[in-house]
Amino acid sequence: MRIGEYINVAGRAAAVQLDQDINMATHPKVEDLARRYPYRLVEYDSTHWSRLSSLRQRALGIMKPLETRSYRTIVYGSVARGDVSEKSDVDVFIPYVVSSAMIETTLSESSVKTEGRTLVQATPSYAVKAYLNIDDLTSVSFPLIKMRPEELDFYRLAGELTYPQVQGGERVPGINKQLMLVIPTDSGHREFSLVERLEEAALVLGVDTGVLRRRSRVLLRRREIGRTGVFKSIMISDEESFEEVLTRLAAENPAVRRRMRSNG
Repeated sequence: MRIGEYINVAGRAAAVQLDQDINMATHPKVEDLARRYPYRLVEYDSTHWSRLSSLRQRALGIMKPLETRSYRTIVYGSVARGDVSEKSDVDVFIPYVVSSAMIETTLSESSVKTEGRTLVQATPSYAVKAYLNIDDLTSVSFPLIKMRPEELDFYRLAGELTYPQVQGGERVPGINKQLMLVIPTDSGHREFSLVERLEEAALVLGVDTGVLRRRSRVLLRRREIGRTGVFKSIMISDEESFEEVLTRLAAENPAVRRRMRSNG
């Protein structure tokens, strides 16, 4: 099983560089990397595969009506990587600004019911996002302000899949909350510490080491001081739209106003 099977298109140049670094003419096999670097092998049992399939079917049921209306969706995290657990969320994300009313109408017409609506801002300077909570472990989210490339990197680093990729049963590498890089295999996955093997992780994910270093610092900081990573979370009533609440928030918060102006 070759490492090139696990990297996305953006990471192929990095994989070529990895070939050059270890003086091989073709992509090295995951087994070759495992011998060179300390990996932990995780084998999935039938219960695990069944749970992954169930979570993906749930994701597809939410993604399909949105994709039918030409909204581009991704699912990210453990459902994309494959290392799911009983606590795994199904997080469907639309990576660009859309009308919240149109998304809610599309879901409603497809009998996807929501239990709550939340406006979330991770940090004072981060893009404000809308969350439609379908149940405790399932949500649809999208930005209310155009996201910066480094903000979108979060999803790619965690592992993300498009609707066709989920349909095709693909899995991708990504970083979990324990700062382990998870690399899918036929029988499960291999994993190693991001902190200990930053350069190797960057090559597999096809990103700059600086991006991973910054991400690891943020996650380590949150773990050390017990932060959830959420600066602001506002429950939205049925009588208000996300956009109306964002306008009110911008009037009260200079940082949000600056962020909105910077996006034109």
